[in-house]
Amino acid sequence: MPHFEPTIPYGEPELIRASSFQRYLDELARDAPEGAASTRLTSLNPSLLQDLMRFEREGRPADLLEVLAACIRHARGVTVHLQCRERVLPLTVLPLEGLVHCPLDLRALIEAQREPLTVLQVEPAVLRPPGDTEAGLVGEVQMYRPLSPLLWAMAMHGARSELLPEVTGAAVYRVSPALDVAQLRSKGALYSAVKQLRRAVASLRQIASWPGMDHERATRLLNALYLQAGLIVSRSHPAALGDSWFGGA
Repeated sequence: MPHFEPTIPYGEPELIRASSFQRYLDELARDAPEGAASTRLTSLNPSLLQDLMRFEREGRPADLLEVLAACIRHARGVTVHLQCRERVLPLTVLPLEGLVHCPLDLRALIEAQREPLTVLQVEPAVLRPPGDTEAGLVGEVQMYRPLSPLLWAMAMHGARSELLPEVTGAAVYRVSPALDVAQLRSKGALYSAVKQLRRAVASLRQIASWPGMDHERATRLLNALYLQAGLIVSRSHPAALGDSWFGGA
């Protein structure tokens, strides 16, 4: 992965090769009890596991943004193993502490996931946040970063350009009064859209029609706001019932 190697701190172990990790996953599958779910999710919290099992039920690969949304929704720390070219990138997400641990810096990670990063495995986080009493489980301090900017950047600039399942369908949206708008990395048309959504509800169609917006930017903005726990979704509002441009359209 030559393009990203300069962002990995000097002296840190090399990222494992994807081929080696795949062999490890294949061994786990062979050793699994007969009839066990084929999912490669491990001993996760039952409610989070059921949430993530929908990928297999729907017969599609796990989507990174959906996995992150589920982890935030259930407030569970996880490590997501991602295939990044020929290497495996471990991304540890700690929602309660608002932190993420990753060998790549934010810019390199966002650049890497402009093409979909394959989710290979999701497991409970072993790493603890800096200052934890279990000092031996605290990772390299320089690899911890705030979670909120990462989620915002992934939603706005990552590979996914469709609404998350939790916010799609016939609905109107509004920004939660509890969201600190000043902390968002938005400016220009995006900032204006957030301010408008602070004042009144709007459908995806309406947001996309605002100056400087389009369908994709509106979709990404709604995903980003949802990941910040700052989006109110209303499906019973009269404007939602009368709008025919649903999230998947």
